[in-house]
Amino acid sequence: MSIAPKRIWTEAEYLEFERSSEQKHEFLNGEIFAMAGAKENHNLIVVNTIASLHAQVRNRPCRVYPSDMRIKSTTTGLYTYPDIVVVCDTPQFEDSERDTLLNPTVIIEVLSSSTEAYDRGKKFQHYRTIKSVREYVLISQEKALIELYVRQGKQWILTFVDTLDSAIKLPSIDCTLSLSDVYEKATFENDDEES
Repeated sequence: MSIAPKRIWTEAEYLEFERSSEQKHEFLNGEIFAMAGAKENHNLIVVNTIASLHAQVRNRPCRVYPSDMRIKSTTTGLYTYPDIVVVCDTPQFEDSERDTLLNPTVIIEVLSSSTEAYDRGKKFQHYRTIKSVREYVLISQEKALIELYVRQGKQWILTFVDTLDSAIKLPSIDCTLSLSDVYEKATFENDDEES
C-alpha cells in the first residue's frame, strides 16, 4: 500500500484558495495549515486591545487591523493572520487585493494553550525577519500578563507587566496598553467575578 504524495501548493494557488475560503489558513513552504477559532476571553482581549489602540492612533497616520488582515514575511514566505497588526507607514500590500500586508510595525498575538509555543517560537522567528516590525506583543488570556519585545538593532529586549493596575508603552507607535483596559470583562479560571 503506498501513501499518496503530499500536495505542494504555490503562493498563487494558496491565495486563490484562501480568498474563497470561509476559514483562515496559514501558508508556508507549499503547505496550508487551518487556523483554529477563538474562545470568549481571546475575543474580548482582542476587541479591547483594538479599541484602546484605535482611540490612541485615530488622528495619526497609523492603522490598526484585526485578525482578518493577513501578513507575509517576504524573507521566509510565511502567510499568517496575527490577532492585531498596527502599521504606521503607508501600508504596503502584496497585490491589488490589499489583503496581505507586508510592512507591519507592531504585531500582537493573544496566547492560547494551543498556540503559545508556536507564537513564542517559530512564529516569532518568522516575524523577526520582517524589517518593519518594531515590536512584538504577547498577551496572555489566562492571567493578567503582557510581554513586549522591542527591536533594538539585532536584539529584542523583553519587558513585561503582570498586574491589572499597570500599563506597557509601545514606543514605535507612541501608545500605552493599560492592563485594566485590555482585560476588561475577561475572566480567569480562579476568578469568582469579572475583572
